[in-house]
Amino acid sequence: MNQALIECVPNFSEGKNPEIIKQITDTIESVDGVKLLDVDPGFEMNRTVVTFIGNPEAVKEAAFLAIKKAAELIDMSKHKGSHPRMGATDVCPFVPVSGISTEECIQLSIEVAKRVGDELNIPIYLYEKSAQKPDRQNLAIIRQGEYEGLADKLKNSEWQPDFGPAKFNAKAGATVIGVREFLIAYNINLNSRESKHATDIAFELREKGRSARRGNIKPYYYKGQEILKYGEGRYPCGTCDFDGKTIAETIKHCEDAHNYNLEDLLRLNGIDPKNPEGQSVKKPGLFDHCKAIGWLVPEYNRAQISINLTNYKNTSMHHVLETTRTLAAERGIVVTGSEIVGMVPYPALLETGKFYLKKQSRSPGVPVKDILETAVQSLGLNDVSVFNIEERVLGLPLNLNGLLAQMKVNDFIDEVSRESPAPGGGSIAALAGALGAALASMVSNLTANNRGSETVDNILNECAEQAQDLKNALIDAIDADTNAFNAYMEARRLPSKTQKEKLIKHEAEQNGLKEAIHIPLKTAQLSLEAIKIAETVIEHGNPNSITDVGVGAQAAFAGVKGGIYNVLINLKDIDDTDFVKEMKATCINLNEEAKKRLAKINQKIEEKIS
Repeated sequence: MNQALIECVPNFSEGKNPEIIKQITDTIESVDGVKLLDVDPGFEMNRTVVTFIGNPEAVKEAAFLAIKKAAELIDMSKHKGSHPRMGATDVCPFVPVSGISTEECIQLSIEVAKRVGDELNIPIYLYEKSAQKPDRQNLAIIRQGEYEGLADKLKNSEWQPDFGPAKFNAKAGATVIGVREFLIAYNINLNSRESKHATDIAFELREKGRSARRGNIKPYYYKGQEILKYGEGRYPCGTCDFDGKTIAETIKHCEDAHNYNLEDLLRLNGIDPKNPEGQSVKKPGLFDHCKAIGWLVPEYNRAQISINLTNYKNTSMHHVLETTRTLAAERGIVVTGSEIVGMVPYPALLETGKFYLKKQSRSPGVPVKDILETAVQSLGLNDVSVFNIEERVLGLPLNLNGLLAQMKVNDFIDEVSRESPAPGGGSIAALAGALGAALASMVSNLTANNRGSETVDNILNECAEQAQDLKNALIDAIDADTNAFNAYMEARRLPSKTQKEKLIKHEAEQNGLKEAIHIPLKTAQLSLEAIKIAETVIEHGNPNSITDVGVGAQAAFAGVKGGIYNVLINLKDIDDTDFVKEMKATCINLNEEAKKRLAKINQKIEEKIS
């Protein structure tokens, strides 16, 4: 149910010519399986940040083609812009969203890097999680010297590229490729119009913390006045990322971005404007991978804490929000809600929903939709604008290929009743197994988290979660079984006039049959797991609901038998005798175990109702 999805955010060194930008984004959109989410050009920076998502193979292809197109259209020898850069495609990060591990994503990034280096003759450096050397994890370090210093850099043995030639490509420059975590832009709203309140809390939250004491400083001068440069790699406000501008430009940025004047900047650094002696020493903040600043949002008529969570797996929205609620209450302020800017990964919102369900002493073993809606309500994501789950969650399991599973019950039954051979018994077996798991989850949730159930809450909550996972996997199998059968039928329609065509057709049919066997086998195995859960629920669940569990177990047993039937009927046409023998033995074991477990369940039910 959780499809493999990757986000790619390439940065191109062109922000002034919309025609060039469109040619690049058109190239990305030409690849099936990707969706263009955002195009953000910056005129002064002369740089465009593009965001797209898709399945791994599609993202690989789209990223390569986009880098190729940028190399054709952008001439770095003529490029001018305020943002640091070293190539036509300056950086190309990949972000695992769902259904794919970080390790798999790293391998994908390496494959793209090698292809770009080999085929386009562009020097490639791997960074962040893909870095092959510790000193290349940081993008800023790799990019030191920028495009203008690249020719000399490539002559340095310590800066040989990871892929591609160690030769200066005057037109395309060099590209940095790698895997990084998803960045969640998350804002928390306060019932105050004072930005100082928001800033004060932000300094408590952010990883960098706040000023603790003062010492000696080296002053900088701006318009004839002494001003502190906060530290290497920072703007004077201590919050924004330094991007290589002069001291005067960085101060102007802070003034423009946050409406800070010179005295504000000094105070933020722990300096008395009337006695600017001393350098702030930082007291660490409460959360790693958290950047935060406070500001006033006139549009919302309230102060807001603007937060970037650079590793949501380490620092979550809900933990930051709960801490903010405590810090706000200490200051006599109320958190009215929060806001997600842009997209949020499905796993991040899912974990938040589960956190609040557990906090409410409710089982997280409920449908995904209910968990996500709990997250939206608990975070207050509709406070200042409407949050649409379907539009804003990356990697949302939507059963995009699950046409049967999304049908109304009567439409699905009608579809089964037609003269077409699919959907057939395999899809019905998967549906039966899913219903069995759903009933086990229902009784678990009805029993747990009530007065007097404390001794069995953990057992039943775990059963409910496991049953939900089984239910979701079996719902997927409803369509997967039909799709596999259709693939086999496609193979049967291949031409077979020549000997070569006959061999190709036969191999395709054999592969199609094996695939058609594996899916119902998985249905049988998952349905058996549903029966096992039913056993546990009958043992610990509400006795008044024992027949509901029994009905679920019977349905799950139908899933086991139906899956086995569909395996066996297809084995007769398989040439691979070892494969046939293995499948038959597996089916016998599945059938025997399911029969024994169902018999125990039936006996307990009969004893109860008689």
